[in-house]
Amino acid sequence: MKKCILFILVFVCGISFSQNKKRVLLMNGIAHLGNGQIIENSYISFANGKLEMVSPAQGIKLDLKSYDTIIEIEGKHVYPALISANTILGLQEAESIRASSDYNEVGGINPNVRSLIAYNTDSKILPTVKTNGVLYTQCTPRNGLICGSSSILATEGWNWEDAVLKADDGIHVNFPKTIQKNGWWAEPEPSGKNTKFDEEFLALNNFFSEASSYCNSAAGTFENNVRFEAMRNVFAGSQNLYLHANSAKDIVLAINFAKKYSIKKPVIVGGKDAWKITSILRDNKIPVMLNRLFDLPELSDDDVDITFRTPYLLQKDSVLFCLQMEGDMEAMQSRNLPFLAGYSVAYGLTKEQALQSITLNAAKILSIDNLVGSLETNKLASLVISDGDLLDIKSNKVIAAFINGKPVNLVNEQQLLYEKYKTKYGVK
Repeated sequence: MKKCILFILVFVCGISFSQNKKRVLLMNGIAHLGNGQIIENSYISFANGKLEMVSPAQGIKLDLKSYDTIIEIEGKHVYPALISANTILGLQEAESIRASSDYNEVGGINPNVRSLIAYNTDSKILPTVKTNGVLYTQCTPRNGLICGSSSILATEGWNWEDAVLKADDGIHVNFPKTIQKNGWWAEPEPSGKNTKFDEEFLALNNFFSEASSYCNSAAGTFENNVRFEAMRNVFAGSQNLYLHANSAKDIVLAINFAKKYSIKKPVIVGGKDAWKITSILRDNKIPVMLNRLFDLPELSDDDVDITFRTPYLLQKDSVLFCLQMEGDMEAMQSRNLPFLAGYSVAYGLTKEQALQSITLNAAKILSIDNLVGSLETNKLASLVISDGDLLDIKSNKVIAAFINGKPVNLVNEQQLLYEKYKTKYGVK
């Protein structure tokens, strides 16, 4: 048995740890389970990549000799791995360099496009995200009417095959907008009716009608069609249909659209006006991937703080939701996901509800809650240890993390540059 304190874990254990040590015990940490519960003084153990114990330390007698490594984390906070939903993280390196962006395909209807194979595990952005506790990402295609399928991957791995947690979790649709906004970013007022709405809505209906007939017909009835084949699991109910919509009218139209084609697992993505129609979302059991809080309201006569209060309003009315960072510079902004959740605490959520919005809630929506999202036995040992409150921009300090029980490398480009120039200029 080897007993080590936390700094040894961070700087020494490294790759050999993941290869040789089988049973690990984290002692006396403050465990935030991700399901709303906290264990103030916890024992957490894992082996072979899975959690085998998450328990209060009081009254527990352990055979310490049965553990290969024991890590004392008294006063430290332990969290489930954070999940960044609906993002181009891993698909874009620099916005200004077109060749480094691989999330958009030619054509408007591309359900057969898979973002999975474009995921770049060598991205220099990924390490900056890991250092804030984001260990999983839903890499998502963009643009067009039907964008393609997203997948959930770890933020560390040799390649996408190594990093994938769930391949092709759902198809993304940019639902046609009834109102077109053409103004500058600071002008939330609509510019008028979207003149292309009827054309886009008709194209979407035609495709879904044909795809539904194809997928529900007997084998051999139609010639093989790769675009229709990509929709098969959506109609079967084993994949989500992500409907990107923001205004209340568009969200309702999207919900009715999903009902028309008997879609079993629709998800609203964006949902700026979701707070206006919580009863519809709740009654239809439709979850929402809520866009970043740092945004303007949908209309100029909405309350100026409505985007900040929306998570609380959805929580209050029992609408399942998670937070996500779609928007400008979203790949690099993904590192701020825990702080996004933290800001929602000031507008009504409890800290544990805010944590749940980027852990267990996201996992439920993505249908991976049997694997990750909370600290529970038999789930993957993917967790984060912070010296302070993970959701607080002042005290957040991730000092260790694990993906599937393996230590995560928390060194990023910014840290390397800091050390380089600190030494060069003799800064102490």
